[in-house]
Amino acid sequence: MGPMAKNSHLSARGPSQRQLRVGELIRRTLSDVLNRGDIHDPDLNRMSITVGEVRTSPDLKVATAFVLPLGGQGAQEALDALRRNRYELRRAVAKAMTLKYSPDIRFAIDETFDRMDETRRLLSQDNVRRDVAAPVEPVEDDPNPEDGGAQE
Repeated sequence: MGPMAKNSHLSARGPSQRQLRVGELIRRTLSDVLNRGDIHDPDLNRMSITVGEVRTSPDLKVATAFVLPLGGQGAQEALDALRRNRYELRRAVAKAMTLKYSPDIRFAIDETFDRMDETRRLLSQDNVRRDVAAPVEPVEDDPNPEDGGAQE
């Protein structure tokens, strides 16, 4: 079994504790950098951007930051500004952290809120509410299958 085959099952388990810890540290650091306006870009500094989550690759060399501008308006404009300043953002994050390697930071729109809104919309539909509220018929377990289920 080669090295790729050996590690291929790890990704199915989800991120390691180290990935989660480093991702959260990058998220907080990136949020601080954006809130303080440390980046010299007036377009970026006039936006209020929320960093919802940062996912890191298993080797911690790539970090994907899921972001959303306040109110969800101007998402593409925010993404463009972040991508334009990604090297300066990477340098600012690396300076504040003590990692062996500075991860390459990529940006994507955080769609968590859209999915939550869609879930709320689905749950508010009459047919779904009716199905969710319907009583569940109990399934009787037969304690004595040998005697035909007769109880004493």
